[in-house]
Amino acid sequence: MRAFVAVIEEGSLSAAARRLHVSQPALSQTMNALERQLGVQLLVRSSTGVQATEAGMTLLAEARAVLARHDQAMTAVARHSGAGGRVLRLGIPLELPAGLLSRPLADLAANYPDTRVQALHMSTAAQFAALRAGEIDVGLVREHPIGQDLDAVLVVEERLGVLLATDQAAKIAGPKGIRLDALAGLDWVGFPRAGSPAWYDELTAILRSHGLDLGPTPPEGQELIAEVKLAAVAAGGAFALAPPNWSAPMPESVTWAPLVGHPLVRRTWAVWPASSRRRDLGHLIATIEHLGSE
Repeated sequence: MRAFVAVIEEGSLSAAARRLHVSQPALSQTMNALERQLGVQLLVRSSTGVQATEAGMTLLAEARAVLARHDQAMTAVARHSGAGGRVLRLGIPLELPAGLLSRPLADLAANYPDTRVQALHMSTAAQFAALRAGEIDVGLVREHPIGQDLDAVLVVEERLGVLLATDQAAKIAGPKGIRLDALAGLDWVGFPRAGSPAWYDELTAILRSHGLDLGPTPPEGQELIAEVKLAAVAAGGAFALAPPNWSAPMPESVTWAPLVGHPLVRRTWAVWPASSRRRDLGHLIATIEHLGSE
């Protein structure tokens, strides 16, 4: 019934599937099963979405009443539990876009005051492993997961620019920024491939296609924090990549500049187990997705 209400309120199976954190085919099967069980058509499907039939509108009113009574009963019983609020374990990468989580977490606290968020810094690969092991509930990762056991939604895209020593940037910067091939001969201050293999391969393929010799891959586990990255760039002879709204304060000896043509785009997905039915998790993901589309 909760799934049926979501479909009507969202006006489409795809939007309701995102809200419920289930796949669209699975939700469609649920609606078909509900119609077979009741022996009536509940939804009119079209290319623009779904609408409730007269029988569907009758069920909608009844379903809302049943769900309201269910939630009331669960709340009443929960008062007798001494377990306290639930913990929502959130995996986050380094260099998360500024402000991406502040508003969603504040909104989550307002709507689910008993949910406590535990944030854990983890690489993309480590988050995938933790999600599948049930060690975290949701992750923010740099690549789309493979397989049907995890659901994902794209929450933000960042056009990466380049961090350079200020005197070097002045020599090679043009009116629209710095050409990627102008960085040839400089060392890339990067990240280990093991942390996010697909994103690493995509990124380095583009860099090499512009004539950049990247040198050896950083050792596994060597995720560079902002201070180390800035120090390496300031020393000269190296470059790093960062989005325009990079939150770390920069010394005068380091300059950020856009890359001509924006050849490098870093994407961040929210990923969670496809089997999850947590409403607080669904609320958090929907809020993050909405904020990322603004």
